[in-house]
Amino acid sequence: MQTLMSRRALIAAVALPLLVRPGLLRAAEPDLSALSDMTGTAVPIGPEERARRLARAQGLMKANGIGAILIEPGSTMVYFTGVRWGRSERLTAAILPVEGEPCIVTPFFEEPSVRETLAVPAEVRVWQEDQNPLAIVAGYLRDRKLANRPVGIEETARFFAFDGLQKALPGVRLVSANPVVRGCRMVKTPAEIALMQMATDVTMAAYRWLHPRVEPGMTGTEIGALMSAATRKLGGSPEFSMALIGEASAYPHGSKQVHRVADGQVILMDCGCTVQGYQSDVSRSWVHGTATTEQRKVWDTVARGQQVARAAARIGVAAGSIDDAVRRFYTAQGYGPDYRLPGLSHRTGHGIGMDGHEPVNLVRGEATPLAPGMCFSNEPGLYLPGRFGIRIEDCFHMAEAGPVWFSTPPRSIEAPIG
Repeated sequence: MQTLMSRRALIAAVALPLLVRPGLLRAAEPDLSALSDMTGTAVPIGPEERARRLARAQGLMKANGIGAILIEPGSTMVYFTGVRWGRSERLTAAILPVEGEPCIVTPFFEEPSVRETLAVPAEVRVWQEDQNPLAIVAGYLRDRKLANRPVGIEETARFFAFDGLQKALPGVRLVSANPVVRGCRMVKTPAEIALMQMATDVTMAAYRWLHPRVEPGMTGTEIGALMSAATRKLGGSPEFSMALIGEASAYPHGSKQVHRVADGQVILMDCGCTVQGYQSDVSRSWVHGTATTEQRKVWDTVARGQQVARAAARIGVAAGSIDDAVRRFYTAQGYGPDYRLPGLSHRTGHGIGMDGHEPVNLVRGEATPLAPGMCFSNEPGLYLPGRFGIRIEDCFHMAEAGPVWFSTPPRSIEAPIG
């Protein structure tokens, strides 16, 4: 009898919180029947575009006196070769020569798997477990008569890769591959912009589904789970679904403390997904229930800050000047100055594309001029430590006439999704 009662008590102890917390059940098993895949018409990057990328890269190599560039797995490898691979202590690398086809260097036993995503004509050279993979890279450069020319190293490559190449090819001059990689990736083509637009459309559709389903008592984790579930059903691959509640919203990336939705609390969400390798990034802030005068004032100021940034973004201006314009505006409103709080403690925006954060940033001192096809976030949040924060984030791409939104900013705190 005691065992039976203990079991009943245990069941009650588990069941009672679930009965009290219906939002938890909805977060775990949400009803997504109203949603359907939006991405069926997404057009993946094709062989013609990849060929143009290689031609562009080789032109930039010639212009910068670079004989080849070395790339480790990641978005740049996908960008040029299609190969989707993870980084480990076993080197897989792509080498782009100034002329001719690329080369993939990979462990012997991984070659069949690597070839599954290889999307361009390329030589594949393998290495065995008792061999030095950088010696294979060096051998390729010697065979292509590139050993005496500068080799560009992609900026995210790990130390062992370029250090190993330096040892395997004594006397080689290693330089930054940024003039080539950034020169290609920073300017998006219409095909890339179309995929980013679709990813943003998915994120906005998920926001529209989620917003009326946020209830008192929910945690940020539960709200994020709902957002991720909706994003998957809509055809996107969730990258992040962050929900910050109350005081946590005062810190741009949140707090370890658990906060729950309640009337008068700010809810700040920052969410993004991937469609065919290209990302979205959208933030929305609202108040559950009725906003206070101060919450409304801060929200309205951030919305104006976004428009200040947009007005400052013009072809040919330095990327850092957009950040400067926003900080001047916020200082005039009594925030800051500079990075001081209450105010804007982070950059106004970042580049975006295959990665959620890409070069270059809309940040003080960045001299890179804006050019057609560049894509950025626009997110000049305001944060009041210990109280709340507001961030509204929409991304844009640069056209000759100025910025073009991927998502339309909301107009009021009462209609925060837009």
